Amino acid sequence: MAMETGTAAAVQSTRRLLLPLAVSFLLCALAVGTKPPPPSSSYIVYLGAHSHRAGVSTEEASTLATESHYDLLGSVLGDREKARDAIFYSYTKNINGFAAKLEPAVAAAIAKRPGVVSVFPNRGMRMQTTRSWEFMGLEKAGVVPQWSAWEVARYGRDTIIGNLDSGVWPESLSFNDGQMGPIPDTWKGICQNQHDPKFKCNSKLIGARYFNKGYAMEAGHPPPDRLNTPRDDVGHGTHTLATAGGSQVKGAAAYGYGNGTARGGSPRARVAAYRVCFNPPVNDVECFDADILAAFEAAIADGVHVITASVGGEQRDFFEDTVAIGSLHATKAGITVVCSATNNGPDFGTVSNLAPWVITVAASTTDRAFPGYLIFNRTRVEGQSLSETSLRGKGFYPLIIATDAIARGRTVEDAQVCMLDSLDAAKVTGKIVVCCVRGGVRRMEKGEAVRRAGGVGMVLVNDEEGGSNVIADAHVLPALHINYTDGLALMAYIKSTPSPPSGFISKATTIVGARPAPVMASFSSVGPNVLNPEILKPDVTAPGVTIIAPWSGMASPSDRPWDQRRVDFTIQSGTSMSCPHVAGIAGLVKTLHPDWSPAAIKSAIMTTATDLDLEQRPILNPFLQPATPFSYGSGHVFPARALDPGLVYDASYRDYLNFFCALGYNVTAMGRFNETRYACPAVPVAVRDLNYPSITLPDLAGLTTVRRRVRNVGAPRSTYTAAVVREPEGVQVTVTPTTLAFGAVGEEKEFQVSFVARVPFVPAPKGAGGYGFGAIVWSDGPGNHRVRTPLAIRRRKM
Repeated sequence: MAMETGTAAAVQSTRRLLLPLAVSFLLCALAVGTKPPPPSSSYIVYLGAHSHRAGVSTEEASTLATESHYDLLGSVLGDREKARDAIFYSYTKNINGFAAKLEPAVAAAIAKRPGVVSVFPNRGMRMQTTRSWEFMGLEKAGVVPQWSAWEVARYGRDTIIGNLDSGVWPESLSFNDGQMGPIPDTWKGICQNQHDPKFKCNSKLIGARYFNKGYAMEAGHPPPDRLNTPRDDVGHGTHTLATAGGSQVKGAAAYGYGNGTARGGSPRARVAAYRVCFNPPVNDVECFDADILAAFEAAIADGVHVITASVGGEQRDFFEDTVAIGSLHATKAGITVVCSATNNGPDFGTVSNLAPWVITVAASTTDRAFPGYLIFNRTRVEGQSLSETSLRGKGFYPLIIATDAIARGRTVEDAQVCMLDSLDAAKVTGKIVVCCVRGGVRRMEKGEAVRRAGGVGMVLVNDEEGGSNVIADAHVLPALHINYTDGLALMAYIKSTPSPPSGFISKATTIVGARPAPVMASFSSVGPNVLNPEILKPDVTAPGVTIIAPWSGMASPSDRPWDQRRVDFTIQSGTSMSCPHVAGIAGLVKTLHPDWSPAAIKSAIMTTATDLDLEQRPILNPFLQPATPFSYGSGHVFPARALDPGLVYDASYRDYLNFFCALGYNVTAMGRFNETRYACPAVPVAVRDLNYPSITLPDLAGLTTVRRRVRNVGAPRSTYTAAVVREPEGVQVTVTPTTLAFGAVGEEKEFQVSFVARVPFVPAPKGAGGYGFGAIVWSDGPGNHRVRTPLAIRRRKM
């Protein structure tokens, strides 16, 4: 796997942008070309859950489990000692399995053995503030009012948030423990610093571990000493952990922009770092399955309450997906798991981390922006930037399109995306260079390419896919990122003007109150769910664009070797940034409601989310058209409402086992990951009837009925009515009953929703993949709770 990187364009680095000759002045067009990953040399053997004998100590049970792994692999290899040498992880606590260096034929043989749930390669995944919390209503003008969700939920006090990422920079002020008090007795973790004695934990950062054996196996050599530590040398993990649970830091700013007080969503939570992502990448990925699964097992045993994991890869079957496997075991232990939706948008069907037991988070903007302006041809267009430097004087500078300055030996495609050393210095020196945003290298590296060639400034132009989403980056020279429409006008001017084209880039400023907000980020992955289309993904959206948080003292803002800058705080964008926002909110809910299940916490966050922006208009997509639940799930998170949702859609581990039954998993496999034999219901439960806080039907034909149940977590005596039933296009929706009367807290009620396709056929809106969208809202009266369930329905065309 790899981190869902904060520089979201990096996820597109394998995509090439080809500039069509006929419209070279109009468009940065996208062509996809991705190399398949090389075969893995190591595999994960998943055996389900443990069934440790009663009366056996934890240590003895772990030893017995490890020995059983040697026995299993030894029986295939014909040599138990070879098995001991091959296995580099034994998962012996909550998860049962091992990771080992194996030949493909041996892996195939193990997969046929009784008791083996799955065998799959040790593949990789990628790593996928001062304003965002005020944007979500937790503070106002820097002051936290008494009614704030922070005050109500005691700032997430003593909830423990674990982060699976690139580690942590412990010296950051965001992990200061000045107000924390003693570490809770329930904590069982460690501070793994034997190779890095300067790395210190405290009563805020209460634990830190690293897991690099899977990375080392794929790299083909033992990890160097600098990787044998939880210390973050990339910055990504520090940024995400602080966003979820960092302490208050006044006067935080990045490059002179966005000055304010930085803190996490649960600022008085305890935090723990689990380093699973490492540099340099191996085969373009930094985080490997074997390490991720080991970290999940450790976090469960250590006693965390919330896990945030901003990593993601390709969509896989649940039992070949270590995030799905690890999070299932975490959910069984009562731990809420929050994952990034990944940064492969805005195409349909790109969302990952699809397990229904995790909270999958998309990314959107806030109302803070960093606008600068490009002036050319008596025109002024707005863009975004965090450049520290500015152009000298007030005079205009020559403009040139990168493809008109191709260096000797380089291609049009290289120059178009401004790859390093792709530009001809003789043509670029003293000029502002226009580059395409997507493809080749990260956005900040494009600026370095221009600087090396002697350019004085850079304009990044969106392609059509990027739409109106522009990102503020800390460029190494004066630079501006502009949208697609303005880019068309700029390129048309440069190509058509009879006199030498010229322009000027103004220095950016910080503004608050930008509209519309939020807007979905162009990089944020989009549904539908390609594995189980009956489960709507992503679940919610949260701030993920230009998020300020601390950074590693070992990493530059661009995370590139040519960049010698070092900063305490930086601004990043990606679903990696939105994910820990929701983990912080989950920490608040956990503190206030410590007995709630992960499903109840997830429901509270989903059913209280809003599909409207700050001006009470529909949330927009990157093209400034109304977005759909495939972009934002249930909507944008609303922390204050999540603390008091009124009703929750709860689900137990048994519900997820029945979900597997509905997917067709056999009795043997079910028994393995349930510890004991599990009998599927005599009357199978349909996938659509998993008690999920949203309803999706991918193939409606005739009458279909969906069942749900809700639990009262509000006033003891309360009555809810289906106050709003917004029907998707061409679909009749009937809720039965329309009233739910509760007499006690904790009481559950069932209801049914019937869907009938209307005649004649009514097509769904264009651009929605054939789906229509609606919602059901349960309410216990004006000004009280509103429990909103989104609907996504695709009719079968008869």
